[in-house]
Amino acid sequence: MSRDILELPAPAADARLPYGPERLHFGDLRLPETSGPHPVAVVLHGGFWRNRYGLDYMGHVCAALTAEGVATWNVEYRRIGDEGGGWPGTFLDVGLATDYLRDLAPTHDLDLRRVVTVGHSAGGHLALWLAGRHRIPAGDPLAARAPLPIRGVVSLAGVTDPRRAWELGLSDSVVETFMGGSPERHPERYATASPAELLPLGVAQVLVHGTADENVPFELSRDYQVAAVAKGDEATLLALDAAGHFEPVDPRSEAWPLVAEVVLSHLRGG
Repeated sequence: MSRDILELPAPAADARLPYGPERLHFGDLRLPETSGPHPVAVVLHGGFWRNRYGLDYMGHVCAALTAEGVATWNVEYRRIGDEGGGWPGTFLDVGLATDYLRDLAPTHDLDLRRVVTVGHSAGGHLALWLAGRHRIPAGDPLAARAPLPIRGVVSLAGVTDPRRAWELGLSDSVVETFMGGSPERHPERYATASPAELLPLGVAQVLVHGTADENVPFELSRDYQVAAVAKGDEATLLALDAAGHFEPVDPRSEAWPLVAEVVLSHLRGG
């Protein structure tokens, strides 16, 4: 069940907008019908950082959240197979796209005090990383001068720890390709590209993961949540019993009401 969400056409976005100069620097913006200012979910698709999959399938998540009153910014970015994709380009792209909300906010009545990141699979890694990039020291290739503050993170079957994913050899050892080498060869890259190594992030995090996930082992979210709490973060693990990899991003699934409520809970209040 739910893997067909990859092929099912999503409802159209309100606008496809560029956030930078490159061909893949664009995002799909969806706005609620209610009056603003609108809370915002920055949405990151998965695909093990490869360019086989793009943002289209996450349009279902975005449409469902927008129907609940949340503006959604569904971000495309350079991946493995794209010129400039992988480390550091993929990270720089999602950071640029998130910070671009400052440009979009006045025109589209966005509430930048209420921004969450929501990511699936490899996008879960990026969603967590965006919330932790304020901890990256100046001078690092991934550092940002003034990253947009993130209020909370929802990781859906996320690759929370690239070092552990490398150890497991996930998806034909894709992490080594993505990072340009192993943790032993580039420890400094993993130190600032891994949410697990940036802990504590200092924001609320919820990890939603199916116990029968066939693509990203459940243990990655389980172990990350334990480490996050030990470092002082507010981190919650929601295990979806017997669910696979795609149920968390399928609004038709039994898991979806829980996912939607988690996102909304981060955005309540001023």
